[in-house]
Amino acid sequence: MARSSRRRDRTGPAADRNRRAVARPGRRSPQRAGRLRAALRLTAGAARRFAHVAGHAFSASVATADPQSRPVTARADRTTTRRYAPSRGPGVPVLVVASVMALIVAMLGVERVTGVSVLPDRIVAGLRPPPQKFPVLPASPPTGLSIGKLDLRAPVHRVGIAPDGSIAVPDVERAGEVGWYDQGPTPGQYGPAVLVGHVDTTTGPAVFHGLKELDDGDRIEVTREDRSVAVFEVTSIERYGKEKLPVEDVYGDFSRPNLRLITCGGRWVGGETGYADNLVVYASLVKAR
Repeated sequence: MARSSRRRDRTGPAADRNRRAVARPGRRSPQRAGRLRAALRLTAGAARRFAHVAGHAFSASVATADPQSRPVTARADRTTTRRYAPSRGPGVPVLVVASVMALIVAMLGVERVTGVSVLPDRIVAGLRPPPQKFPVLPASPPTGLSIGKLDLRAPVHRVGIAPDGSIAVPDVERAGEVGWYDQGPTPGQYGPAVLVGHVDTTTGPAVFHGLKELDDGDRIEVTREDRSVAVFEVTSIERYGKEKLPVEDVYGDFSRPNLRLITCGGRWVGGETGYADNLVVYASLVKAR
């Protein structure tokens, strides 16, 4: 009976309380684990949201001037792409340059039709086309130069290369004559025939003193050894620093028969330099007789 009583005691209310007391820790453990998992989920979600918002904040800062504005969504990238898409046409700088070029071309056309110069020479240097029709002459050295506008008539003789490698000029004693650079084409052949002369001497003006008075369209006549006369038309008059002479423009155009008249210009600096600049007259062959 005692044993039976002890067994009943173990299965009575006291035993139930003991079991509940032992079981409580088991029930608390799943609850704590659940709360921990929930906290981790909240933390992970918050981290994802922070990363998402931060990513949009950086992408929006490029296109948004207001730092307080709400971050844009990822779909807004399509709007940004359309904003800078080239399909909207050329930008303002391209249109401005195109408009200026169109204006210059139109004004060149006006000059060609009317014969009136409407553009500054520095803008159109090298843009005015030479006369379209031209003859081409066989080789024959020049013997004389004539410029009606300047009332100039001068004999022409050969010059070569100076000791410093530049084109030689006539001696001072022959300052009234013109030198033809005999290493280049003769006037009337394809390419630039080069004639050089002094602008002045210690005793007064020299043969090319009046070149600065020429204008586009003026005529220059060169008498040749074969008794033919090559007639050139002035297309441009330019002044360059002696250290900045555009060699390709002066000596490199072999597209047609050309003429270059070269003398000194600008301010006097003395020494071996003399004048600071070179004056270059560009002309193209228009006819021969």
